[in-house]
Amino acid sequence: MNFRTGLSGISRRAFVASGAGLAASSLTASLPAFGQGVGPHRVIIDTDPGVDDAFALLLAMRSPELKIEGITPVAGNVPLELTLPNALRMVEIAGRTDIPVAVGAKAPLQRRLVTATYAHGENGLGGAVFPEPKLRPIADPASVFIRQIVRKYPGQVTLITLGPQTNLAIALESDPDLARMIKGVTMMGGSLSGGNVTPAAEFNVYVDPEASRIVFQSGIPVTMVGLDVTRKTALTDAHVKRLEDAGTAVSLAAAKIARNDIDLNRKEGNATGPNMHDSLALASFLEPSLLTWRPYYVDVETSGELTAGETLGYRPSESGLRGSAPTLAGTKTSVMLRDKFVPNANVAIDVNSAKFFDLLIGRLASKG
Repeated sequence: MNFRTGLSGISRRAFVASGAGLAASSLTASLPAFGQGVGPHRVIIDTDPGVDDAFALLLAMRSPELKIEGITPVAGNVPLELTLPNALRMVEIAGRTDIPVAVGAKAPLQRRLVTATYAHGENGLGGAVFPEPKLRPIADPASVFIRQIVRKYPGQVTLITLGPQTNLAIALESDPDLARMIKGVTMMGGSLSGGNVTPAAEFNVYVDPEASRIVFQSGIPVTMVGLDVTRKTALTDAHVKRLEDAGTAVSLAAAKIARNDIDLNRKEGNATGPNMHDSLALASFLEPSLLTWRPYYVDVETSGELTAGETLGYRPSESGLRGSAPTLAGTKTSVMLRDKFVPNANVAIDVNSAKFFDLLIGRLASKG
Protein backbone atom coordinates (compact mmCIF):
# COMPACT_ATOMS: atom_id res chain seq x y z
CA MET A 1 0.00 0.00 0.00
CA ASN A 2 1.32 3.42 -0.93
CA PHE A 3 0.17 5.86 1.73
CA ARG A 4 1.74 8.81 -0.04
CA THR A 5 -0.55 8.47 -3.04
CA GLY A 6 -3.55 7.13 -1.16
CA LEU A 7 -3.89 9.63 1.67
CA SER A 8 -6.83 11.57 0.30
CA GLY A 9 -8.50 8.95 -1.87
CA ILE A 10 -10.90 6.07 -1.45
CA SER A 11 -8.01 3.56 -1.54
CA ARG A 12 -7.34 4.43 2.09
CA ARG A 13 -10.68 2.96 3.26
CA ALA A 14 -9.62 -0.67 3.37
CA PHE A 15 -6.61 0.23 5.50
CA VAL A 16 -8.66 2.37 7.88
CA ALA A 17 -11.35 -0.27 8.19
CA SER A 18 -8.81 -2.97 8.94
CA GLY A 19 -7.42 -0.89 11.80
CA ALA A 20 -10.74 0.23 13.26
CA GLY A 21 -11.40 -3.03 15.09
CA LEU A 22 -7.86 -3.07 16.45
CA ALA A 23 -8.18 0.51 17.69
CA ALA A 24 -11.58 -0.05 19.27
CA SER A 25 -10.52 -3.21 21.11
CA SER A 26 -7.09 -1.94 22.18
CA LEU A 27 -7.59 1.72 22.98
CA THR A 28 -9.32 1.51 26.33
CA ALA A 29 -7.04 -1.25 27.59
CA SER A 30 -3.85 0.36 26.37
CA LEU A 31 -3.83 3.47 28.54
CA PRO A 32 -3.64 1.90 32.02
CA ALA A 33 -0.90 -0.42 30.84
CA PHE A 34 1.39 2.43 29.85
CA GLY A 35 3.97 3.04 32.53
CA GLN A 36 2.25 0.74 35.02
CA GLY A 37 2.67 -2.86 36.09
CA VAL A 38 5.77 -4.97 35.66
CA GLY A 39 8.48 -3.32 33.59
CA PRO A 40 10.66 -2.51 31.93
CA HIS A 41 8.53 -1.50 28.93
CA ARG A 42 10.09 -1.72 25.48
CA VAL A 43 10.09 1.65 23.72
CA ILE A 44 11.60 3.37 20.71
CA ILE A 45 11.95 7.12 21.13
CA ASP A 46 11.50 9.06 17.90
CA THR A 47 12.67 12.62 18.40
CA ASP A 48 13.96 15.90 16.94
CA PRO A 49 16.18 17.41 19.69
CA GLY A 50 15.18 20.22 20.47
CA VAL A 51 15.35 21.59 24.01
CA ASP A 52 12.34 19.75 25.43
CA ASP A 53 13.34 16.65 23.44
CA ALA A 54 16.72 16.70 25.16
CA PHE A 55 15.00 16.83 28.55
CA ALA A 56 12.71 13.98 27.50
CA LEU A 57 15.64 11.84 26.39
CA LEU A 58 17.51 12.43 29.62
CA LEU A 59 14.35 11.65 31.61
CA ALA A 60 13.86 8.42 29.65
CA MET A 61 17.43 7.32 30.24
CA ARG A 62 16.99 8.00 33.98
CA SER A 63 13.83 5.87 34.15
CA PRO A 64 14.27 2.18 35.02
CA GLU A 65 10.71 1.45 33.88
CA LEU A 66 11.88 1.73 30.28
CA LYS A 67 13.82 -0.65 28.08
CA ILE A 68 14.90 1.80 25.39
CA GLU A 69 15.39 -0.30 22.27
CA GLY A 70 16.62 2.67 20.28
CA ILE A 71 16.44 6.36 19.50
CA THR A 72 15.49 7.55 16.01
CA PRO A 73 16.22 11.23 15.32
CA VAL A 74 14.19 13.01 12.63
CA ALA A 75 14.27 16.47 11.07
CA GLY A 76 11.93 18.87 12.83
CA ASN A 77 12.88 21.52 15.37
CA VAL A 78 16.18 21.78 13.50
CA PRO A 79 17.50 19.85 10.47
CA LEU A 80 18.61 16.23 10.81
CA GLU A 81 22.22 17.38 10.62
CA LEU A 82 21.63 18.80 14.12
CA THR A 83 18.98 16.52 15.64
CA LEU A 84 21.18 13.46 15.05
CA PRO A 85 24.30 14.72 16.89
CA ASN A 86 22.09 16.24 19.60
CA ALA A 87 20.56 12.82 20.25
CA LEU A 88 24.02 11.23 20.31
CA ARG A 89 25.18 13.88 22.78
CA MET A 90 22.31 13.14 25.17
CA VAL A 91 23.08 9.41 25.03
CA GLU A 92 26.73 10.10 25.91
CA ILE A 93 25.85 12.57 28.69
CA ALA A 94 23.51 10.01 30.26
CA GLY A 95 26.17 7.30 30.00
CA ARG A 96 23.84 5.12 27.92
CA THR A 97 25.96 4.36 24.88
CA ASP A 98 24.37 0.90 24.88
CA ILE A 99 21.29 2.45 23.23
CA PRO A 100 21.43 2.35 19.41
CA VAL A 101 20.70 5.55 17.51
CA ALA A 102 19.38 5.22 13.95
CA VAL A 103 19.39 8.01 11.37
CA GLY A 104 15.91 9.19 10.44
CA ALA A 105 14.25 11.19 7.69
CA LYS A 106 15.74 14.46 6.46
CA ALA A 107 12.43 15.86 5.25
CA PRO A 108 8.66 15.35 5.59
CA LEU A 109 6.83 12.95 3.28
CA GLN A 110 5.43 15.54 0.89
CA ARG A 111 6.51 18.98 2.11
CA ARG A 112 9.50 21.23 2.52
CA LEU A 113 10.98 21.17 6.01
CA VAL A 114 9.97 24.00 8.34
CA THR A 115 12.08 24.28 11.51
CA ALA A 116 11.69 26.03 14.88
CA THR A 117 15.09 27.59 15.48
CA TYR A 118 13.27 30.65 16.84
CA ALA A 119 12.28 28.50 19.85
CA HIS A 120 15.22 26.08 20.12
CA GLY A 121 18.17 28.18 18.94
CA GLU A 122 20.26 27.60 15.84
CA ASN A 123 21.76 24.40 17.24
CA GLY A 124 18.53 23.01 18.70
CA LEU A 125 19.77 23.18 22.30
CA GLY A 126 19.00 26.82 23.01
CA GLY A 127 22.53 27.74 21.99
CA ALA A 128 24.11 25.56 24.68
CA VAL A 129 27.36 24.16 23.30
CA PHE A 130 28.58 20.61 23.98
CA PRO A 131 31.51 18.64 22.52
CA GLU A 132 31.02 16.75 19.28
CA PRO A 133 29.73 13.25 20.05
CA LYS A 134 32.07 10.31 19.70
CA LEU A 135 29.24 7.79 19.41
CA ARG A 136 28.14 6.94 15.87
CA PRO A 137 24.70 5.92 14.62
CA ILE A 138 24.00 2.37 13.50
CA ALA A 139 23.99 1.50 9.79
CA ASP A 140 20.26 0.83 9.41
CA PRO A 141 18.02 3.84 8.79
CA ALA A 142 15.32 4.64 11.33
CA SER A 143 12.38 3.20 9.40
CA VAL A 144 14.18 -0.12 8.90
CA PHE A 145 15.28 -0.19 12.54
CA ILE A 146 11.71 0.44 13.73
CA ARG A 147 10.45 -2.46 11.61
CA GLN A 148 13.20 -4.79 12.86
CA ILE A 149 12.56 -4.08 16.55
CA VAL A 150 8.77 -4.26 16.29
CA ARG A 151 8.96 -7.55 14.40
CA LYS A 152 11.46 -8.91 16.91
CA TYR A 153 9.08 -8.08 19.80
CA PRO A 154 5.57 -8.08 18.30
CA GLY A 155 2.96 -6.54 20.56
CA GLN A 156 5.58 -5.34 23.04
CA VAL A 157 7.01 -2.10 21.61
CA THR A 158 5.57 1.38 22.10
CA LEU A 159 6.74 4.23 19.87
CA ILE A 160 7.17 7.47 21.80
CA THR A 161 7.15 10.14 19.08
CA LEU A 162 8.35 13.58 20.14
CA GLY A 163 8.72 15.22 16.73
CA PRO A 164 7.21 14.93 13.25
CA GLN A 165 6.08 11.34 12.73
CA THR A 166 7.87 10.86 9.41
CA ASN A 167 10.02 7.91 10.49
CA LEU A 168 7.06 5.91 11.77
CA ALA A 169 4.96 6.74 8.71
CA ILE A 170 7.72 5.49 6.38
CA ALA A 171 7.96 2.27 8.40
CA LEU A 172 4.19 1.75 8.17
CA GLU A 173 4.19 2.58 4.47
CA SER A 174 6.86 0.00 3.73
CA ASP A 175 5.35 -2.75 5.91
CA PRO A 176 1.53 -2.93 5.84
CA ASP A 177 1.44 -5.60 8.58
CA LEU A 178 3.51 -3.56 11.01
CA ALA A 179 0.67 -1.56 12.59
CA ARG A 180 -0.87 -4.67 14.15
CA MET A 181 2.45 -5.50 15.83
CA ILE A 182 2.94 -2.11 17.54
CA LYS A 183 1.65 -1.96 21.12
CA GLY A 184 0.91 1.76 20.94
CA VAL A 185 2.08 5.24 20.06
CA THR A 186 2.52 7.93 22.69
CA MET A 187 2.93 11.20 20.85
CA MET A 188 3.70 14.79 21.66
CA GLY A 189 1.70 16.54 19.01
CA GLY A 190 -1.60 18.01 18.04
CA SER A 191 -4.05 20.21 19.84
CA LEU A 192 -7.80 20.43 20.26
CA SER A 193 -7.54 24.06 21.37
CA GLY A 194 -5.59 25.84 18.64
CA GLY A 195 -2.04 25.72 17.39
CA ASN A 196 1.33 27.26 18.18
CA VAL A 197 2.80 27.62 14.69
CA THR A 198 -0.46 28.64 13.00
CA PRO A 199 -3.83 29.37 14.65
CA ALA A 200 -4.84 25.83 13.67
CA ALA A 201 -1.77 23.59 13.94
CA GLU A 202 0.70 22.38 16.53
CA PHE A 203 4.29 22.31 15.23
CA ASN A 204 5.02 18.56 15.06
CA VAL A 205 1.86 17.75 13.10
CA TYR A 206 2.19 20.93 11.02
CA VAL A 207 5.65 19.88 9.80
CA ASP A 208 4.39 16.54 8.44
CA PRO A 209 0.59 16.32 8.56
CA GLU A 210 0.52 13.46 6.06
CA ALA A 211 2.70 11.37 8.37
CA SER A 212 0.51 12.06 11.40
CA ARG A 213 -2.61 11.18 9.43
CA ILE A 214 -1.07 7.83 8.54
CA VAL A 215 -0.43 7.16 12.24
CA PHE A 216 -3.89 8.18 13.42
CA GLN A 217 -5.56 6.08 10.72
CA SER A 218 -3.31 3.04 11.16
CA GLY A 219 -5.34 1.34 13.89
CA ILE A 220 -2.46 1.63 16.37
CA PRO A 221 -3.74 2.84 19.77
CA VAL A 222 -2.58 6.46 20.05
CA THR A 223 -2.02 8.43 23.24
CA MET A 224 -1.99 12.11 22.28
CA VAL A 225 -0.29 14.64 24.55
CA GLY A 226 -0.83 17.96 22.83
CA LEU A 227 -0.80 21.67 23.46
CA ASP A 228 -3.99 21.39 25.50
CA VAL A 229 -1.78 20.22 28.38
CA THR A 230 1.82 21.00 27.41
CA ARG A 231 1.11 24.74 27.48
CA LYS A 232 0.84 24.31 31.26
CA THR A 233 4.44 23.12 31.73
CA ALA A 234 6.61 26.24 31.76
CA LEU A 235 10.15 25.64 32.99
CA THR A 236 11.24 28.18 35.62
CA ASP A 237 14.44 29.55 37.11
CA ALA A 238 13.66 27.61 40.28
CA HIS A 239 13.65 24.35 38.32
CA VAL A 240 17.00 25.23 36.78
CA LYS A 241 18.45 26.08 40.19
CA ARG A 242 17.51 22.60 41.46
CA LEU A 243 19.28 21.04 38.50
CA GLU A 244 22.38 23.18 38.99
CA ASP A 245 22.51 22.40 42.71
CA ALA A 246 22.39 18.64 42.05
CA GLY A 247 25.75 18.85 40.29
CA THR A 248 25.59 15.64 38.27
CA ALA A 249 26.55 15.30 34.62
CA VAL A 250 22.90 14.88 33.60
CA SER A 251 21.52 17.65 35.80
CA LEU A 252 24.21 20.14 34.78
CA ALA A 253 23.69 19.42 31.08
CA ALA A 254 19.94 19.86 31.49
CA ALA A 255 20.47 23.08 33.46
CA LYS A 256 22.83 24.44 30.79
CA ILE A 257 20.30 23.80 28.04
CA ALA A 258 17.46 25.20 30.13
CA ARG A 259 19.31 28.35 31.16
CA ASN A 260 20.19 29.12 27.55
CA ASP A 261 16.65 28.52 26.33
CA ILE A 262 15.05 30.58 29.10
CA ASP A 263 17.32 33.45 28.04
CA LEU A 264 16.36 32.88 24.40
CA ASN A 265 12.66 32.94 25.32
CA ARG A 266 13.06 36.22 27.16
CA LYS A 267 14.90 37.77 24.22
CA GLU A 268 11.96 36.72 22.04
CA GLY A 269 9.64 38.62 24.39
CA ASN A 270 8.16 35.62 26.21
CA ALA A 271 7.57 36.16 29.92
CA THR A 272 7.49 32.43 30.69
CA GLY A 273 8.82 29.20 29.28
CA PRO A 274 10.06 27.23 27.57
CA ASN A 275 7.30 24.66 27.92
CA MET A 276 8.36 21.06 28.45
CA HIS A 277 6.13 19.65 25.69
CA ASP A 278 8.09 16.48 24.92
CA SER A 279 9.09 15.79 28.50
CA LEU A 280 5.41 15.72 29.46
CA ALA A 281 4.66 13.19 26.72
CA LEU A 282 7.47 10.97 28.00
CA ALA A 283 6.30 11.43 31.59
CA SER A 284 2.75 10.50 30.58
CA PHE A 285 4.04 7.09 29.56
CA LEU A 286 5.82 6.66 32.88
CA GLU A 287 2.91 7.90 34.98
CA PRO A 288 -0.44 8.31 33.13
CA SER A 289 -2.17 9.53 36.31
CA LEU A 290 -0.36 12.87 35.92
CA LEU A 291 -2.95 13.69 33.27
CA THR A 292 -6.69 13.51 32.68
CA TRP A 293 -7.71 11.59 29.56
CA ARG A 294 -10.66 11.44 27.21
CA PRO A 295 -11.28 9.22 24.15
CA TYR A 296 -11.59 10.94 20.76
CA TYR A 297 -11.59 10.07 17.12
CA VAL A 298 -8.75 12.29 15.85
CA ASP A 299 -8.05 13.13 12.22
CA VAL A 300 -5.55 15.48 10.63
CA GLU A 301 -6.26 18.19 8.06
CA THR A 302 -3.84 17.79 5.15
CA SER A 303 -5.37 19.85 2.33
CA GLY A 304 -6.19 23.21 3.89
CA GLU A 305 -4.06 26.12 2.73
CA LEU A 306 -4.47 27.77 6.14
CA THR A 307 -5.27 24.77 8.31
CA ALA A 308 -2.90 21.97 7.23
CA GLY A 309 -1.71 20.14 10.34
CA GLU A 310 -4.82 20.86 12.38
CA THR A 311 -5.90 17.94 14.58
CA LEU A 312 -9.67 17.56 14.82
CA GLY A 313 -11.11 15.63 17.74
CA TYR A 314 -14.53 14.03 17.48
CA ARG A 315 -16.38 13.13 20.70
CA PRO A 316 -18.90 10.27 20.89
CA SER A 317 -21.92 10.93 18.70
CA GLU A 318 -24.98 8.89 17.83
CA SER A 319 -25.08 10.41 14.35
CA GLY A 320 -21.55 9.44 13.28
CA LEU A 321 -18.72 11.71 12.16
CA ARG A 322 -19.46 14.58 9.82
CA GLY A 323 -16.99 16.11 7.36
CA SER A 324 -17.18 19.03 4.96
CA ALA A 325 -19.98 19.56 2.45
CA PRO A 326 -19.34 17.77 -0.86
CA THR A 327 -18.00 19.99 -3.64
CA LEU A 328 -19.72 20.32 -7.00
CA ALA A 329 -16.55 19.16 -8.77
CA GLY A 330 -16.11 16.00 -6.69
CA THR A 331 -17.77 12.60 -6.73
CA LYS A 332 -18.53 12.46 -3.01
CA THR A 333 -22.20 13.02 -2.15
CA SER A 334 -22.36 12.41 1.62
CA VAL A 335 -21.10 14.58 4.45
CA MET A 336 -20.54 11.51 6.65
CA LEU A 337 -16.99 10.32 7.29
CA ARG A 338 -18.04 7.42 9.53
CA ASP A 339 -21.43 5.99 10.43
CA LYS A 340 -20.32 5.13 13.98
CA PHE A 341 -18.03 6.76 16.50
CA VAL A 342 -14.95 4.59 17.09
CA PRO A 343 -12.21 6.32 19.11
CA ASN A 344 -8.65 6.05 17.84
CA ALA A 345 -6.89 8.11 20.52
CA ASN A 346 -6.76 8.82 24.22
CA VAL A 347 -6.23 12.57 24.41
CA ALA A 348 -4.81 14.41 27.42
CA ILE A 349 -7.10 17.26 28.46
CA ASP A 350 -5.56 18.35 31.77
CA VAL A 351 -2.34 17.90 33.74
CA ASN A 352 -1.08 18.17 37.30
CA SER A 353 1.90 20.35 36.45
CA ALA A 354 3.40 20.34 39.93
CA LYS A 355 3.54 16.54 40.06
CA PHE A 356 4.94 16.44 36.53
CA PHE A 357 7.84 18.71 37.49
CA ASP A 358 8.42 16.70 40.66
CA LEU A 359 8.96 13.68 38.42
CA LEU A 360 11.00 15.45 35.74
CA ILE A 361 13.32 17.51 37.89
CA GLY A 362 13.51 14.85 40.57
CA ARG A 363 14.84 12.23 38.18
CA LEU A 364 17.18 14.56 36.32
CA ALA A 365 18.61 15.80 39.61
CA SER A 366 18.91 12.35 41.16
CA LYS A 367 22.38 11.16 42.05
CA GLY A 368 21.31 7.52 41.93
